[in-house]
Amino acid sequence: MADPIHQFAVQKVVDLPDVTLPLLGYSDLAITNSHIAMTVAFAAIVLFLTLATSGAKVVPGRLQAAGEQLFGIVDGVTDSIIGHDGKKYFPFVFTLFLLILAMNLLGMFLSFTATSQLAVTATFALLTILLVIGVGFAKNGLGFFLLFWPTSAPLALRPVVGAIEFLSFLLRPITLALRLFGNMLGGHIALKIFAGFVVSMGAVAFGGGLGLLALPVAALSMGMVVGLTALEFLVAFLQAFVFAVLASIYLNDVVNLGHGH
Repeated sequence: MADPIHQFAVQKVVDLPDVTLPLLGYSDLAITNSHIAMTVAFAAIVLFLTLATSGAKVVPGRLQAAGEQLFGIVDGVTDSIIGHDGKKYFPFVFTLFLLILAMNLLGMFLSFTATSQLAVTATFALLTILLVIGVGFAKNGLGFFLLFWPTSAPLALRPVVGAIEFLSFLLRPITLALRLFGNMLGGHIALKIFAGFVVSMGAVAFGGGLGLLALPVAALSMGMVVGLTALEFLVAFLQAFVFAVLASIYLNDVVNLGHGH
């Protein structure tokens, strides 16, 4: 239990019979702590939005105000970055934001954080980049490749700059996935380590004698746990917001390719 990495292990909660599916091959249908965490996050979002939107009033209550605030934040992001076409892509960005935010926040209360799994963050990143590519070709056809031909650069440098831009585009899903994964992983490991110091140093201090010297270390570790917990709640929101902002930026690149909004 003192292992700071143990909290990230995917474990079976309900074991179900294995099956072989067409095209997919062998599949393990067991329900894991990862499934439960993501299902709880989804259910929490549905419940929150249902309560926030049912019986809407001119003077909003707390839940309605919170829902309107989150809606306004993401709507402001898509509108300011993508422009008048931002409304079309708002549902996708808002869904990403809420899912990531819910998983991040639930990880502060549950023993498992879904967004600390690279497979989860990579899925969000892959969905985003596939939508960007799809929108790019749908709106611009082969003109999508103009994204990698910077007309503002000198002609002799355009192939080099274009190659750099193309490489940067390929790295986008990787950086999207790693940024969210790394922040959630690192924060929870730090929390677990300092919490372990509190327990171990407290146990030494209760032994009496020179062990009482461990009390200041335990107190300092407890202060770090409190501070890191507050910081992790902030990071949980900021990482969801950053993901939404970057998704909007990438969509803007192909929606407004070659012209502003």
